[in-house]
Amino acid sequence: MTKQNPIIAALDVPSAEQALKLAEQIAPAVGAFKIGKELFVAAGPDIIRRVRATGASVFLDLKFHDIPNTVAKAVASAVRLDVQMLTVHSSGGSEMMRAAEKSAQDTARALDRPGPLVLGVTVLTSMDGSALAEIGCETKVGDQVERLASLAVKSGLRGLVCSPLEIADLRKILPGHIQLVTPGIRTGAEKADDQKRTLTPLEAIQAGATWLVIGRPIYAAENPRAAAEKILASLF
Repeated sequence: MTKQNPIIAALDVPSAEQALKLAEQIAPAVGAFKIGKELFVAAGPDIIRRVRATGASVFLDLKFHDIPNTVAKAVASAVRLDVQMLTVHSSGGSEMMRAAEKSAQDTARALDRPGPLVLGVTVLTSMDGSALAEIGCETKVGDQVERLASLAVKSGLRGLVCSPLEIADLRKILPGHIQLVTPGIRTGAEKADDQKRTLTPLEAIQAGATWLVIGRPIYAAENPRAAAEKILASLF
């Protein structure tokens, strides 16, 4: 995945036809495409093959969270689909994350292709302190993010998903090679939604983000291509 363009455009649309149309429209202005649960459940694994056939990189964001053996098998299947990034929940524990990373690398090696970046999801960007307390976690959001991030790195993961507001603090405690993938990006022009911990694209990059996952500011725009180009221009 090219580092020249850090934008990962979320194909958060309900059909393969809409996803491919959006991908074709904005491809020149983004660095990769994210395929999440809505599109994957609607269109199945074939949508990954079709997006990859365009030459674009794919970030499969299904957030695997299960027993280690099940996650390892799911990761192997994702690697066989030729994704460049995928997610697991760090709260699944170190054994699960180690199994995911090993499966990714072993499967890629057997296929003679580069291993994908397995990303540990820390705390969902829709969650704040009150939401954590509801599930019995009395720790502050930032502390929980740092705990899970450190566990993920110790488990061998080379990247993390975190909200923009935790990037700077994570950069202080994590090795420099760790890639940070950041959703919760908002330009300020959107209506309020379920994202609670957000920054603008430039603010996130300046804080130390490696990749920016951008959904609604692009796909919900009147002109998605122009919106993506405007965001890209704001980064340089």
